[in-house]
Amino acid sequence: MNKTSKLLALLLSGSMMLSLAACGGGAATTPAPEESKAAEPAQSQAAEPAESQAAEPAEKSADDIPDNMTSADGKYEVAFITDVGQLKDKSFNQGTYDGVKLYADANGLSYKYYQPANGDQATDDDRYDAMKAAVDGGAKVVVCAGFMQEAALTRAATEFSDVPFVFIDGYPIGLDNVAGISFQEEQSGYLAGYAVVKEGFEKLGFTGGGGGTNPACCRFGYGFVQGANAAAAEMGVNVEINYSWEYGASFSASPELQTMANGWYTTGTEVIFACGGSMFQSIAAAASANDGFVVGVDVDQSFESDAVVTSAMKGLSSAVQWAVAKVYDGTFAEIGGQGTSLGAKDDAVGLPTATWSMENFSVSDYEAMFADIVSGKLTIDADYETGLEQDWSNLKLNIL
Repeated sequence: MNKTSKLLALLLSGSMMLSLAACGGGAATTPAPEESKAAEPAQSQAAEPAESQAAEPAEKSADDIPDNMTSADGKYEVAFITDVGQLKDKSFNQGTYDGVKLYADANGLSYKYYQPANGDQATDDDRYDAMKAAVDGGAKVVVCAGFMQEAALTRAATEFSDVPFVFIDGYPIGLDNVAGISFQEEQSGYLAGYAVVKEGFEKLGFTGGGGGTNPACCRFGYGFVQGANAAAAEMGVNVEINYSWEYGASFSASPELQTMANGWYTTGTEVIFACGGSMFQSIAAAASANDGFVVGVDVDQSFESDAVVTSAMKGLSSAVQWAVAKVYDGTFAEIGGQGTSLGAKDDAVGLPTATWSMENFSVSDYEAMFADIVSGKLTIDADYETGLEQDWSNLKLNIL
C-alpha cells in the first residue's frame, strides 16, 4: 500500500470509527489513487500524521454541524446534490452530506445542499437544474450522490467544465472534471451475511432500493447471499433468504414495505438486510413489532433501532472529504476523469464491531476474515448479473 493509500485508509478508518460513536454506481476497477501532494493543514486535517492527530481535541461530529448555513456573501463553495429520498435518511444521502459538512466546517468554507425538484419523481432536468443552481450559487466543487445523476451530471459537467464534480457511487463518464467514486459493497455485504449466519440465523431476508437497477444495492445484496452461503457451508446447515426489490424504487419508507416485512417476520424470517436509505424505517418498525432483527446499510444504524444486529457500512463521509480535499490541494486531476473503487484494502467497507449485538460471531473471527479480504486470500464476486441465480450449495434463494 503506497503512502497516499495509507493516508486514505487512515481517513476512512477514522470516519467509520467516528460513526460508531455517533446506494449507487457502476463498478470501477481503478486501484486506490497514487501518491498525491499533501494538503496544507488549514485545508485538510486528514493530512496530519496520526501522532499529531492524537494530541488534538476530539473531532467534531457531523451531527454538530447545521445542515443549513448562511453565507455572508450569499455564495456557497461546497455543494451537495442529493439522491432520491430524504436528506436525513440516516444512510446514503446523510452519510454523503456528512462528508461535505465535515470538510467545509473544518476548513472554514461555506456549504449548501440542493434537492432536485419533484422529490422521488425527480427527472434528469430536475437534477440538472439543481446542479446549475449550485454552480450559479458559487460552488467550487459539486458532490453528486447516486448513479441516477449520470445524465444530468454529464450535461452539467460539460457546460461547466471548469467546475470539478465528485460522483459518489459513480463511475467515469468521459469528462476530466468528474471523479467517479464507488465502493466494493459486495465485500461489506458478504461480511454481514456471513456474520448473521454464524450468529445462528437461518431464515434471512434482503430488501433493496432502486428496484434492482441500483448497482451499489445489487452488490450489497449479492455479497450478502455469498457470505450467508459460505457460513452455512462451513457450519453444515442450510439457510433460506427472501430476496426482493419490491416497494424500494424510491428508497423510501412506506406502509406497503412495512406490511411486506411484517409478513416475512410472521412467517419465520429472523433478520432482514434493509438496503435502501429510508426503507430502513419500515423494516425496523416491522422487526420491532415481531421481535425480529435488522442489518443496516451504508452507515452504522444501530443507534436508530434496538433491532439492529450489525450494519454493512461503507466510508461515504471519508471518501467525500478525501475527494473534495483534492480540489483544494490542487491534485483533483489525479482522480478526475477516472473511477476510484474503494474496498477493504482502503478500510472503506466493513462492520461496526464496537456496536454490533452479536454474541456467537467474534470480533477476532471478523478481523481475521477482513484481513483475508485485504490480502486477497478471500475474494468476493461482484458480478451480480450472472452470479446471483446460481445453484447455492447451502442456501435456498427466494427471489420475489
